[in-house]
Amino acid sequence: MTRIAKILLTLIFSAAFTLCAANAQQSNPESSTSSMSKTSGATTAADTKFLRTVGRADLAEIELGNLAEQKATNPEVKQFAERMIHDHTQNRNQLQQVAADQHVTLPDMVSSQDKATKAELEKLSGAQFDKAYMTDMLKDHRTDVAEVAHASKTAHNPAVRKFAEETLPVLESHLKEAEKVAPQAGATQSASR
Repeated sequence: MTRIAKILLTLIFSAAFTLCAANAQQSNPESSTSSMSKTSGATTAADTKFLRTVGRADLAEIELGNLAEQKATNPEVKQFAERMIHDHTQNRNQLQQVAADQHVTLPDMVSSQDKATKAELEKLSGAQFDKAYMTDMLKDHRTDVAEVAHASKTAHNPAVRKFAEETLPVLESHLKEAEKVAPQAGATQSASR
C-alpha cells in the first residue's frame, strides 16, 4: 500500500469515528445535557449558600411579620408586616421549587441572630415595638437587597440567577416602603440596632 493510500485510509477511519461519536451524542441527549449542565449550570457552593440564606431570611421576615401583626400599634407598620408575610411566603414557595430542582435543602428554622431579634421584639410593645421592628426591617432589607443584587449578577446556575433577578425588584420595593414607614414609627433611616 502506498503512503497516500495509508493517509487516505486513516482519514476515512477518523471521519467515520467522528461521525459515529457525533451520532451517539445525538441519540443520547441525556448524556450531552448532563455533561453540559455540569459545566454551564452547576449549582456552586456560593449558589447553595445564597439559596439557604434567602430561605432563612424569608422565614425570619414571616415570623417577625406575624409578631408585628399582633404587637404593632401603628396601622402603617401593621400593613407593612402583612405585606412581609404575604410576599416572603410567596418568595419562599418559589425558592423551594428552585432549591428542589437544584437538590438543595433549605433551612426550616431562623438563624440564632433572628431568634435573638424576635426575643427582643417580644419584650416590647406599642410605639417602642413599632420603632424597633421598622429599624430591623430597614437593616434587614438593605442587607437583603445587596445580597440578592450580587447573586443576580454572579450566580453560576441560571435558575438561581433568574430567581435572584426576579426577587430583587420585590425586595427593593420592600426597602422603599420600609424607608417610608420607618419615620412614621419613630425609626430613623440610618438607625441600626
